[in-house]
Amino acid sequence: MSTAPSGPGGPTGAGGERSTGPAGAGGERSTGPTGALVPIVWVDAFSDGPFTGNPAAVCLLERPAPEEAMQSLAFEIGLSETAFVWPQEEGFGLRWFTPVTEVDLCGHATVAAAHALAGAGRLDAGRARFSTRSGWIEAAVDGDQIEIDLPGEVPRPVDVPAALAARWPVLNAATTRFDLLVELESEKAVRDLDPTAVDLTSLPHRGVAVTARADAGGEAPADYVLRFFAPCVGVPEDPVTGSAQCYLGPYWAAALHRAQLCAVQLSARRGVLRVQVGDARVAVAGRAVTVLHGAVTGEAARALTAGRSR
Repeated sequence: MSTAPSGPGGPTGAGGERSTGPAGAGGERSTGPTGALVPIVWVDAFSDGPFTGNPAAVCLLERPAPEEAMQSLAFEIGLSETAFVWPQEEGFGLRWFTPVTEVDLCGHATVAAAHALAGAGRLDAGRARFSTRSGWIEAAVDGDQIEIDLPGEVPRPVDVPAALAARWPVLNAATTRFDLLVELESEKAVRDLDPTAVDLTSLPHRGVAVTARADAGGEAPADYVLRFFAPCVGVPEDPVTGSAQCYLGPYWAAALHRAQLCAVQLSARRGVLRVQVGDARVAVAGRAVTVLHGAVTGEAARALTAGRSR
C-alpha cells in the first residue's frame, strides 16, 4: 500500500493525515527540515534474536528508484544486502544490492523485506508477493516467523577445482546457476575453514557454499551446516544465506532421503534456517527481528525519489 501523492500541505500518510515529522514504522514518506524522508528499516534475518543472523537494510519506497541511487545507498550502508521494495499493481517490486553490485536473488533480504512490510502494516493476511529478477517470490509472515518460497535447483556434480582440493578437505563439488557447492568431510572442517587460503575471486562463480553433514548431537542441532563466501560481489563472508538453500536443500534432501531439513550457518553471527524441499520450489523459513527504524534524508532521499528506474 503506497501513500498518496503529496499536496501543498505535505505527504499523505496511510490514514490520510498530513505528516511533517520523521518517517515512522508505518513507512510514511514525510518531510523534515531537509525535505523528503524515505523510511529505512534494519532487520536481522534468520536470527535467534537481535545481533545474530544476517542484517539487511530495507528501504520502503513509493515507486522504483534510480538504479544509481539504490547502488549508492547500498554502498553507503555497507551491509551484505540492502533491499528496495515498493508497491505495484500486483504485489511489490523488490531489488537487492550488495555494496558493489545488484544481485539476482537474496533470501535473507527478502525475509527482511517481508518483515519490514508487515511491521509497517502493509500486508494483507500476512502475505507478500514480490516481483524480482528471479521471478515471483511469495512470503508468509506469522509474527516474527517468516517463510519465503524460492526457486529450487539440483546442483550439477563437477570435478573439485584444483585450488580447493589442494587446501580444503573436499569430498564433492557441484555447480549451480550462481554458485559453487563444496562438500567438506565434517562439520568441524566447515567451522574451522580459512577462506583466505584460496583466492575465491579466481573462480567463475558468484559465491562458494561450503557445507557438510551436521554432527549427530553436535553443537549445531541440524541436518547440515554451511558457510558462504562471495568476495566477487563484495561479501567476503555472508552471515546467513537464504538463497544458497535453493540448491543445498535439494542436495541434502537427496543425500539424507528427507524433504524437511534444518540448516545452521556457522558464521560468527550464526543463523538457523528451516528448509522444505518441493518438486520445483524450496521453502526457507526463519525468524526476523527489527533492530532499528530510520530515514534516508536530504540529497540522498531526493536521489531515491528523483524518478523511475529504467
